[in-house]
Amino acid sequence: MREIVHRHLGKVVAGAAMAVAGTAVMVGITLPGTAGADETGGGKGGQSAREATQDQGGAAVAPGVVEQAPAEGEKGTGRDPLTDDEIERVQKIALNRQLLTSGENVEGGRGPQRVGVDLAEPETAELDDPTAPRRADVTFYDYRDDTLVTRTVNLATGKVEQTSSQHGVQPPLSRDEQTEAARLLIADPAGAGLKADYKDATGEELTSPDQLLITAMVYRATPGAQPAVLDKCGEHRCVRLFPKVKNGPWIDARSLVIDLSARKVGKLAR
Repeated sequence: MREIVHRHLGKVVAGAAMAVAGTAVMVGITLPGTAGADETGGGKGGQSAREATQDQGGAAVAPGVVEQAPAEGEKGTGRDPLTDDEIERVQKIALNRQLLTSGENVEGGRGPQRVGVDLAEPETAELDDPTAPRRADVTFYDYRDDTLVTRTVNLATGKVEQTSSQHGVQPPLSRDEQTEAARLLIADPAGAGLKADYKDATGEELTSPDQLLITAMVYRATPGAQPAVLDKCGEHRCVRLFPKVKNGPWIDARSLVIDLSARKVGKLAR
């Protein structure tokens, strides 16, 4: 189906791509006519095998156990893309105890939100060295203070070589962040039009993000161009959603912006 539901939320959105006006920063979004809008993204932060256990009778917390280094698994060479085993390993290495205990993920849980893992660029002196070490940049977004944290892990030694923190930097959204944005929108009064359009298209009530295929982009505020509730977007992590009924039409929700940091929804003027 190539139709677009627009009865409650606005204009028809046609074709293979969507043009978005000035206040937003598009991050690699293509809207297929009939294909799903599913994207890969980082997993959820805040889970650790190191958490101490306590029995139901209120006994003292058991002593902590030192976690073994992650198994290396399948390894790439040179500038080969990271293997699944390498990605899993560096994510565990990068999430140290300090980040785990102080950070906050998109749902408000413990530990920062994992956003992505990428093969790091070689050092300048290593550009022509075929034996240069492979490194991975593991990126987290800490919703506690809206900080982007990047940790560079040496794949050969398993050590974190560099950590950087930045404010006001908004990388592409992970799948978990897209899902949470949809959950907030569905629960908010501003999502009434989305739910009405979904019911028009399917005859069913929209109660969960699992009923949609979601593409998303980061939204940045421009002074005076949006309601005050969205003025911090850019400093905060804000999202525009492009939801699609599974095996059905796209729903135009471009006027709605979800501030994941403040957990609020705002509506842009048409």
